[in-house]
Amino acid sequence: MAQWTSAVGAAQLARLLGSQQDRPAGPGTRHPPAYRALADGVRLLVLEGRVPVAARLPAERELALALSVSRTTVAAAYEALRGEGFLESRRGAGSWTAVPAGNPVPARGLEPLPPEALGSMIDLGCAALPAPEPWLTRAVQGALEELPPYAHTHGDYPAGLPALRAMIADRYTQRGIATMPEQIMVTTGAMGAIDAICHLFGGRGERIAVESPSYANILQLMREAGARLVPVAMAEGLTGWDLDRWRQVLREAAPRIAYVVADFHNPTGALADDDQRRRLVDAARSAGTVLVADETMSELWLDEDVEMPRPVCAFDPAGSTVITVGSASKAFWAGMRIGWVRAAPDVIRSLVAARAYADLGTPVLEQLAVNWLFGTGGWEEAVELRRAQARQNRDELVDAVRRELPGWEFEVPRGGLTLWVRTGGLSGSRLAEAGERVGVRVPSGPRFGVDGAFEGYVRLPFTVGGAVAEEAAVRLAAAARIVETGGTSGGEAPRTFVA
Repeated sequence: MAQWTSAVGAAQLARLLGSQQDRPAGPGTRHPPAYRALADGVRLLVLEGRVPVAARLPAERELALALSVSRTTVAAAYEALRGEGFLESRRGAGSWTAVPAGNPVPARGLEPLPPEALGSMIDLGCAALPAPEPWLTRAVQGALEELPPYAHTHGDYPAGLPALRAMIADRYTQRGIATMPEQIMVTTGAMGAIDAICHLFGGRGERIAVESPSYANILQLMREAGARLVPVAMAEGLTGWDLDRWRQVLREAAPRIAYVVADFHNPTGALADDDQRRRLVDAARSAGTVLVADETMSELWLDEDVEMPRPVCAFDPAGSTVITVGSASKAFWAGMRIGWVRAAPDVIRSLVAARAYADLGTPVLEQLAVNWLFGTGGWEEAVELRRAQARQNRDELVDAVRRELPGWEFEVPRGGLTLWVRTGGLSGSRLAEAGERVGVRVPSGPRFGVDGAFEGYVRLPFTVGGAVAEEAAVRLAAAARIVETGGTSGGEAPRTFVA
């Protein structure tokens, strides 16, 4: 019986490997043998989760043709991978990817580091800040006071607590978007909301148009659901959306769904203006595409003079095109797993009905905590604390990166939680691997693209500041030197660092 559970074609693997090419070699750069470079490339793809564990690799002859190298080179690379524990083979069954004993299975998303690893590793993988106390504690205490009446019920509210649905609807109405509670479903975070939408509208094999780059965890969620992702390139810098390109893709590919983050886009930080939003909604309506607008970053403007555009759903008065997703997780705390969907009442009814076969509902206590925050003004004060912390972190991280890595390029976003950085021609995948060795965890650009795009980028979140931001930049510079010189060892072990 074969030990592999999926397969990677020769052409696909060649594209992924080709995306890893570094900038032209400089003086002192060591060139590994061709077989070693190939083995290192496959190993990186496995470590990043871009080639799954237990994926069958192409036959030696087939991959040699796709890469225009000798079969001997591929055979030697496969042998090296077997010796390192990254490949297993059996006569008649082929060769498939593996991880060495004792190594964790690579994550496909951006999971946070476990607490015990934080003493020696600076985590720039997860764009989430600590809770804005004392508001988390106060919200939980307020929720406990409101809990007794609900404790005498079944506790099962598939659409969400009526009080919270009404509160969220009122908040949209206050923003100028008339909304009824029947247009709201409370979910387990924004991920739960988008998962439900994808299963309702985007069955296996359906096309979903996505910004390129886009939020890595959402892209992986869609892949796991069997969607066919159709990337639409973002414009350069913070200008964001190329609407002519969007209109062309929506017209020609006719995707069932399009997913966009118009408010401080993750990872670029771009902010779509009113005209871009209007044109995007018009293009989706003309193509018959459901436009899913992710608003999870909408309250995280960091500069005082930012004028926020109207919500995307404001340009869809009939409510037939736009589905809006919101969440407490980015603006308040990632541990507060409360999200919501705003859509037409018939869409909400369909989502609620489908929920009986998914997670049934969202925890009551957390819903009460968010409702308490919304109802007491605690939300606004907590989010202001969050903005102040993210603003300070952003400025300190930007200064540190500019000082330690002057060749890296980026534009400073005016909101959100992430900096999208061009790494001066270095491979983001190799930087991520080298970073692990010197004590800084950073996600590479390809995690945010489709099929190998953005190898020359990394994403840096505004989650550290002060001395930690300084040290993070120093370690990133050390990782860059390893990649530039073709180093194969991590050098000095990372220092234990306590924030």
